[in-house]
Amino acid sequence: MAVYIVKRILLAALTIFLVATITFFLMNLVPGGPFVAEKSISEQAQAALKEKFGLDKPLIVQYKNYMLSALQGDFGLSLKQRGRTVTDIILSKFPVSARVGGIAVLTALVVGIPLGSVAALKRGTWIDNLIIVIATCGIAFPSFVICTVGMYVFGVYLGWLPTLGLTTPTHYILPVFALAFYPTAYITRLMRSSMLDVIGQDYMRTARAKGLSQFVSLFKHALRNAILPVVTYIGPLLAYALTGSFIVEKIFVIPGLGKEFVSSIANRDYTVIMGTTIFLATLVILMNVLVDIVYKIIDPRIQLK
Repeated sequence: MAVYIVKRILLAALTIFLVATITFFLMNLVPGGPFVAEKSISEQAQAALKEKFGLDKPLIVQYKNYMLSALQGDFGLSLKQRGRTVTDIILSKFPVSARVGGIAVLTALVVGIPLGSVAALKRGTWIDNLIIVIATCGIAFPSFVICTVGMYVFGVYLGWLPTLGLTTPTHYILPVFALAFYPTAYITRLMRSSMLDVIGQDYMRTARAKGLSQFVSLFKHALRNAILPVVTYIGPLLAYALTGSFIVEKIFVIPGLGKEFVSSIANRDYTVIMGTTIFLATLVILMNVLVDIVYKIIDPRIQLK
């Protein structure tokens, strides 16, 4: 178990390093720069700004300096938001994104797992067919379509829900629904397929032959094995909740990290782009490591080759 954990941590560190390296060089390959679009700024002023932020040095030197600073937790100053560090921006904006994404993940798990189990138990009935139709629609419709339809129907036409900001608990309903709809549908289909496979196993027939009720055999024997694919999906689900929130935050005008990241790309704010990318990549990779460890605990037969 210890060897497995060490290997996963080393692979995670290597992945983070590669993400940071690739992002740095791709970002600098894009024509233009952070100060080119500044209004009424002379070439001398642009040169002074580049010198101040170290952008006048050779690219490989910039890369070395940035990576050494990033290893110490210093992502530098924002090139556009004068006087603010990238760390301050992340710490102030990420809690908002984490709340919306976390609620969406919990909603997807709490709703998707029971729906998938019920669909498997009621296979071939109208209940199963209805759940499959809803799950198929959830997978087919992208989040921005759900956002637009939800805003028009519940915000404009019916006037039941607010559509901008996060000032009250009701403001969370539409963004969370838009983020949770796809993963809920995916988990439902995943759980249904896995549960159908488990229900047909010999040990399930043995459990029923011993006189165990359907409820006990389902939750004591079937659910533990059927939920393994869902546990594996939690890692990508967290990634989706964080990166998918970029579009949702933009549409619902949520002051989160996703909105800040989109703005930094448009403004060529290199330090914010790099800091946000490394932060989110590290978070997602660490979540995947934790999921793999939990998977190993649930099924000790798992080996890392």
